Amino acid sequence: MIQRLVCASVALMIIVNATAQTTQKTTAATTPGYDITATVAPFKNTWLYLGTYYGKYKTLADSAMADANGTAVFKGNKKLDKGIYFLVSPDKAILFEILMDDKQHFTVKADTAHSENISFTGSEENTNFQNYTRFLAQHVPTLTKLQAQLKDAKNALDSAQIMGDIARENKVLDDYREGIIKNNPTSMLALFFKSVKRPEVPAGMDRNSKEAFYFVKEHFWDDLAFDDARLLHTPFFDPKIDEYFKYYVSPEPDSVKEEVNYILLSARTNKDMFQYLLGKFTDKYINPEIMGQDKVFLFLFDNFYSKGDTAWLKPDQRKYIFNRAYSLMANQLGEAAPALNLTDTSGKIHSLYDLQAPFTFVVFWDPNCSHCKTEVPRVDSIYEAKWKAAGVKVYAVNTSDAAVQEWKNFINEHHLDTWTHVYQTKEAKTADEQANRPNYRQLYDVFQTPTMYLLDKDKRIIAKGLSILQFDEVMNHQTKAGTK
Repeated sequence: MIQRLVCASVALMIIVNATAQTTQKTTAATTPGYDITATVAPFKNTWLYLGTYYGKYKTLADSAMADANGTAVFKGNKKLDKGIYFLVSPDKAILFEILMDDKQHFTVKADTAHSENISFTGSEENTNFQNYTRFLAQHVPTLTKLQAQLKDAKNALDSAQIMGDIARENKVLDDYREGIIKNNPTSMLALFFKSVKRPEVPAGMDRNSKEAFYFVKEHFWDDLAFDDARLLHTPFFDPKIDEYFKYYVSPEPDSVKEEVNYILLSARTNKDMFQYLLGKFTDKYINPEIMGQDKVFLFLFDNFYSKGDTAWLKPDQRKYIFNRAYSLMANQLGEAAPALNLTDTSGKIHSLYDLQAPFTFVVFWDPNCSHCKTEVPRVDSIYEAKWKAAGVKVYAVNTSDAAVQEWKNFINEHHLDTWTHVYQTKEAKTADEQANRPNYRQLYDVFQTPTMYLLDKDKRIIAKGLSILQFDEVMNHQTKAGTK
């Protein structure tokens, strides 16, 4: 219960900063463009700026010079995108937020010394927004004080009483917001209130139960339309997506793919929202934090990019995405590792698949790479201490054909005698290029060193992209599982 109430307070503060929005369909205003006159004390004869949110970013929308009376006029022939905007001071500090709906011809007067007295003329949305802001200003201090008291409560009885006070205060705020939603259902404020809501677990359901978890997950997006681009210009839409994927989606790639696909298909009718979300998920999974989630990026590539959803990309972006996809296709977890037939220090060719072992550790490294000089001996330390006894074999690939002597010297100096050491000769590299065959760099996504893989007895990829210690944890898990 305490955690729920604390979260309610956090959500409240999000609304204070982000505040409210409207339904998806609105009546287009007949007045073209935008004309916003802002008089903000004490700024005179200086630049003021109009900014907006764009997902997790803040962007500049316009700038205007305040005259000797402190009045600046933001004006343009084309309407601004709808959403939450903010006025910015000459030193780049956000002064206050503004709701931008269809009516974009209005005036605003404010004094930074008395922020509670902001007034709007010609914008009912912003007048309602300021009324709500004043309402919050009356209640947030009380909630903040109660939260502090709860933290310092000396016994269960005091805690229960304070929690009751917090619940009542939250209800006052909830009732206010529900009143806006009920009485002005098509307003931007109502849209924003609905969008930041979290599903309430039904009375009688254990909030810590699996049933409650799935209830919240099932209803998490009930009041949010992914094709409504106004949400893109708010500070709470992007964090809400992150929250959902962090707490309500299994990190297993197939689960993530299902959720991502649902969101993208839901957003597809709005170009701006679709492009932002596709870009967001691409950024997240093209180089994922969790091993194996690059499968989600390949899903995006196969189902969107490779099918033509690339016209909006810059040429360098498109090239990077396509090259990255081609570099990941051959080295996915659970798949057979690509064949390698490379040359050892004496000129003899060794095949990766000729190594017979319960596990094979493949490391691509450069003898002149400072990080490799540290990491390769660490691999050898763990290998000698644990992996060798478990039957692990190491297939080590020198990625620099120009540093053959340095490579041989490093092997000798560090006594890496029991590994299979190989590299691709210039002749073999040229043959691959002439035959238009992918080389090991593309097949194993080797664009930095060291790059490492752990394979099972059938040369299927068990792990990749981990630290040495993380690889060791995977080995421990695999060997324990093998003894059961």
